[in-house]
Amino acid sequence: MNPMQPKISLLTPPLLEKIIAEAFQLLQQPGIKVMSASARELLAEAGAQVDEERQVVRISERLAHQALDSVPKEFYLYNRAGEAAVHYGGDSVHYDPGSSGVNILDPETMEHRPARSEDLIRLIKLTEQLPQYAAQSTALVCSEIPKEIGDLYRLYLVLQLSAKPIVTGAFSTNTTDAMIEMLAICAGGRQALAEKPLAIFDVCPSPPLIWSEFGGQSLIDLARAWVPAEIVSMPLSGAAAPITLLGSVVQHAAECISGITIHQLAQPGAPIVWGGAPAIMDMRQGTTPMGAIETAMIDAAYAQVGKYFGFPTHAYMGASDAKIVDAQAGLESGMTALVGALAGINMISGAGMLDFLAAQSLEKLVIDAEAIGMAQRLCQGMIVQTDPLATQMYEGINFKGEFLKQRVTRQLMTKEQYLPSPVIDRGSIRTWQSNGSTDAFQRAKVRVDELLAAYQPPNLPVETQRELENYVSNLAAAAGMDQLPPIF
Repeated sequence: MNPMQPKISLLTPPLLEKIIAEAFQLLQQPGIKVMSASARELLAEAGAQVDEERQVVRISERLAHQALDSVPKEFYLYNRAGEAAVHYGGDSVHYDPGSSGVNILDPETMEHRPARSEDLIRLIKLTEQLPQYAAQSTALVCSEIPKEIGDLYRLYLVLQLSAKPIVTGAFSTNTTDAMIEMLAICAGGRQALAEKPLAIFDVCPSPPLIWSEFGGQSLIDLARAWVPAEIVSMPLSGAAAPITLLGSVVQHAAECISGITIHQLAQPGAPIVWGGAPAIMDMRQGTTPMGAIETAMIDAAYAQVGKYFGFPTHAYMGASDAKIVDAQAGLESGMTALVGALAGINMISGAGMLDFLAAQSLEKLVIDAEAIGMAQRLCQGMIVQTDPLATQMYEGINFKGEFLKQRVTRQLMTKEQYLPSPVIDRGSIRTWQSNGSTDAFQRAKVRVDELLAAYQPPNLPVETQRELENYVSNLAAAAGMDQLPPIF
């Protein structure tokens, strides 16, 4: 008897079909602004109506369906040992830290300061030690690194320090090609990388309904390299998207379908993910709360649309708009991480992040890992561990609460229960007091130090590490850096 995985569905079948129908209408009117000449050429050759002067493309439902039908329903990301480690497809649920934070929360001063290489190094090492995170991300922008190589340098650090798959991205076409080459060095060549991808690249349309020169070209380049792409559509309800949550889901669908069409025209069958990072807009503050329940509702709804097509899915959840790791941070991060799990989203990015995705916190990352562990246990559902379910365990009990003595209790305790780290306090008040009456943040600081002290670098081929270092050193020199910062 298989356990039932609990799920959340926000859209009825008629509503789901209406969203998709209106998304196809948007592809025709007003159409999609495609600023990449290469993408417009692909679309024109396939029969789309292209207004070159306005850079507007009208994509027929027939052409879009042709592209949608060629998208693979599942694929894997691999670790550095060549093992399938992340499954994109179905209702598999994985988590990775949020990416591209520009600041780090200093746990001593509680101030946000610009992140540096040493901060990213610590975060990578910490993520490597936390099994709740199936993948790494290029989580922090290193302020001292030239912008021309900032994206590839972040990937370089992850490749040197981690064996996990990677969720990454770039902000220029030149950087994308260099990052693909770095992955190929680690995989053993571009063909080996295509067969066993080590990373997935986020590619973002610009709301509303725009594919930039870089975004469109990235879709083409990633498809032709067979490196997985993850569309990160970002409708902003009430500002860069309709005010209604459903209106934002319609726009999200139109942006994803248009991006998939470009991608699949470049290389039919290349792996791509229906993802995003939407938000509502708080009109009172002019901010974009990622921790809002309405933001999570858009995520769950658009994921349901992606699953209707049978596509792999992604979302930005598990982040908080709080500025420090406090009750608000726990509330927002835990709730949205759980909603994402119940929606069956394949990769959920955002753990560790504060301040509308601007800042990372190592302490929050370890607290979020506990919320993720609980969400993962919930996704396992009620598991039939014994048959009969209970009656046999009452033999010899004689109306005494002595189930602790039973061997089956010891055998199944760790299978039935998620056992959190000491970050979560489950002791008595006397024990808590004797341990210093610490709060969750203080315990998280201790946990961070313990995990970093226990970090061991992955056993990676020395010659591969040297080739990667030489490749990145040459790019750094061209950007004006005499030498790369030390890693270990």
